[in-house]
Amino acid sequence: MKLNYRRTVLVGLAFFSICAFWQMYNNVIPLILTNTFHVSEAVSGVIMAADNVLALFLLPLFGAVSDRSRCRMGRRMPFILAGTVGAVVLMQLLPLLDDSYAAAPAPWKTAAFVGVLGALLVVMGTYRSPAVALMPDVTVKPLRSRGNAVINLMGALGGILYLLVASVLYSAKATDGLAHVSYVRLFAVVGVLMAVAVAVLALTIREPALAAQAAAWEKAHPSGEETTTTSGTVLTPPVRRSLGFLLSSIALWYIGYNAVETWFTTYASRVWDMSLGEASLCLTVATGGAIVSYLPVGALASRIGRKKTILAGVAMLTACFFTGFLFTLTFDRFSPVLYGLFALVGLAWAAINVNSLPMVVELCSGADVGKFTGYYYTFSMAAQTVTPILAGWLLKYVSYTTLFPYAALFAGLSFFTMLQVRHGDSRASRRRGLEAFEEMEI
Repeated sequence: MKLNYRRTVLVGLAFFSICAFWQMYNNVIPLILTNTFHVSEAVSGVIMAADNVLALFLLPLFGAVSDRSRCRMGRRMPFILAGTVGAVVLMQLLPLLDDSYAAAPAPWKTAAFVGVLGALLVVMGTYRSPAVALMPDVTVKPLRSRGNAVINLMGALGGILYLLVASVLYSAKATDGLAHVSYVRLFAVVGVLMAVAVAVLALTIREPALAAQAAAWEKAHPSGEETTTTSGTVLTPPVRRSLGFLLSSIALWYIGYNAVETWFTTYASRVWDMSLGEASLCLTVATGGAIVSYLPVGALASRIGRKKTILAGVAMLTACFFTGFLFTLTFDRFSPVLYGLFALVGLAWAAINVNSLPMVVELCSGADVGKFTGYYYTFSMAAQTVTPILAGWLLKYVSYTTLFPYAALFAGLSFFTMLQVRHGDSRASRRRGLEAFEEMEI
């Protein structure tokens, strides 16, 4: 049994498209809100947090709705296509309203911008869970960690491609001296990238046939961890307990990791007197460490199991954050040692992130993959909504030195909750002798 990497890359085009959009959204929308519409940082922060709040409701809802969908194109593809078309159309209105307000400010233009932004966030929320659920649908359970590694890699490539486009179109030379920067070209290029990626996906992936093939394999190799009824997956009590601890672990490690991701540049400036470039480079190194680790940790999980791989990643993440705290106590200036530390953070995060979603969807039947994908996003998004506020309060009212102990504490707690997970761990079978020549490509 081996993963069909070419097909998985094509399936990953949906996530590629989504990540390219969110990278642009997170980078550009705050600039538009503050520079053009002159919204305060506090109000801008509330608007930027709206996508996480909406995700708490939309992702599990549309994941479950897509599970029940019956369409000739498949369960997920209609949501992916309709969502992408709606998002590409709506996002083109934002830079037009931005330019119009800059030329002639008017209250109705501000209202129109916020209204379109809200509609865009809703549309994006309708197809993220179906897009992510497509990979488990067409990949048998033992190979989903490797498949998720490829999907994460495709998402990272989407974000990187956006950054390259933005750096070419909006270099310092191109924007120097401009009273107002128009983002029409940027939104248009990203919209084309999204549309082309999803068009290639729709033309090359036959979801119903591939999903039926994976479902037939799983029917012949039942896990015994769930019962499928006409109303969906019914978990046995031990499996339900494992799911609870697994979702709690997901929330805990996201609370720790996202706190550092959100506040590190501010922390580094205040505590170590680092420049924005030096601090941002640390986060870039972490992202790079994760990208180069996605495929290796997916392969590692196939050998030693997902749970052991996650536990190793959580232990490393906790140790890295605690080391950051010790560094704070010892040094008051930036050191290149931090780059190595953040490379390990990226490796640890890859080990966790690649295997956690496959463990969640391992616990359900194929009929409920979208619903369980929604569970994963509910807990991860809830953590990412709460932790910037909680960690920010500690930094402001207690001390900036609390950031790394805070992150280490929650990462460490997730190690102990993860120890209680007894289900969802699947390894690809390893054949020996002549059987090795009979591998199926799934």
